Amino acid sequence: MTIDLAALPQDFLWGTATSAYQIEGAVAEDGRSPSIWDTFSHTPGKVDGDDHGDVACDHYHRWREDIGLMKELGTNAYRLSVAWPRVVPGGDGPVNGKGLDFYDALVDGLLEAGITPSVTLYHWDLPQVLQDRGGWSERDTAHHLAAYAAAVAERLGDRVQHWTTLNEPLCSAWIGHLEGRMAPGLTDLTAAVRTSYHLLLGHGLATQAIRAAAPGAQVGIVNNLSSVEAATDRPEDVAAARRMDGHTNRWWLDPVHGRGFPADMREVYGVELPEREGDLATMAQPLDWLGLNYYFPSAIADDPTGPAPYATEVRRPGVPRTAMDWEVDAAGIESLLLRLTDEYGARRLYVTENGSAYPDVVRPDGTVHDPERAQYLEQHLAACASAVRKGAPLAGYFAWSLLDNFEWAYGYDKRFGLVHVDYRTQKRTVKGSGRRYAEIIREHGGSERRAA
Repeated sequence: MTIDLAALPQDFLWGTATSAYQIEGAVAEDGRSPSIWDTFSHTPGKVDGDDHGDVACDHYHRWREDIGLMKELGTNAYRLSVAWPRVVPGGDGPVNGKGLDFYDALVDGLLEAGITPSVTLYHWDLPQVLQDRGGWSERDTAHHLAAYAAAVAERLGDRVQHWTTLNEPLCSAWIGHLEGRMAPGLTDLTAAVRTSYHLLLGHGLATQAIRAAAPGAQVGIVNNLSSVEAATDRPEDVAAARRMDGHTNRWWLDPVHGRGFPADMREVYGVELPEREGDLATMAQPLDWLGLNYYFPSAIADDPTGPAPYATEVRRPGVPRTAMDWEVDAAGIESLLLRLTDEYGARRLYVTENGSAYPDVVRPDGTVHDPERAQYLEQHLAACASAVRKGAPLAGYFAWSLLDNFEWAYGYDKRFGLVHVDYRTQKRTVKGSGRRYAEIIREHGGSERRAA
């Protein structure tokens, strides 16, 4: 498939993305303490196959090899996350120098390879010691995030320009505290709403801390958003789609853009927010950029007996789906990029995650042929370029994921990587989709482009 990406800017970032708990392993080395994901994944029945991230992709020891893979793909950027329990094992208080040493060396290795590091501070691995004190339901956790952010920025800020405060706070709040399918595994609406508030407060405080420690830092937040539409034209389904849009999109976008929390959703949840004077201004720190994680659209029907927001996703017949049972629809990424541009006035956008899981098989010749993932990549990149032609200020694209990895509650069964990982031997094999991504980057000069 030939795709027209000429509209993408000359300094476009072509990247891949990962997260610490999903790939690092080494969960008890060099002073790292347990996170809520260590606890959750070691609780029987919480993760498919009772899998856990104790070893994962062993990136903690194999990061040089993994940088080599990035070079082989021709990428010029890499989105990584720092493990809070590796850097501040007590959640607050003393900083673990050995933990920071790892990220220090990783950043140097990336820069030596001509790859721009983009650092995420919180990708769901809250230190368990903070969870034992109430976790994100407590205001103190937002302040602890800011102190941790300052420590990392002070160490890496002379070389790292791109910073993300939070990755997908929706998952931390709604899936982790309301639905119970992710750590810490709670099903408590009040705790979930309080968590959502403190996460966004933490984002604002961490943004201030990063900028104080690293003047010139480019700071943003990453949300997983979905294009939402009603499954039918029934008024009940139209109203449910509006609620789902509030739950999935507006609750996370409005506060950081100075609009406060949506009044209609406050009424839906019926939970008093732990508001203090000045909090909304803190949450609305000016953003240097906004990150979009996009995987699938949502067709929504009314579900008055379900949990908030009293709406449910409907399976549409004849629509292709991934191994995650997610719909494939590249039009959604274009519509969201344009919405962020037109409705929220985004000045710079990154697609910080986009990818697909399929049941990969290593063939007898050692190769991995995954045409569905390659097609997914092509379709979504074409949609990104279309959004740019219509005015979206898109500055980069990070494919999820560099490596097959621990896919949270799905364990190791679901594979998103451009690179196949044999978890028994840790052998890495670039898939056909990875080679296609490298080809696209070469065709459009991406391997020679660097961040401004």
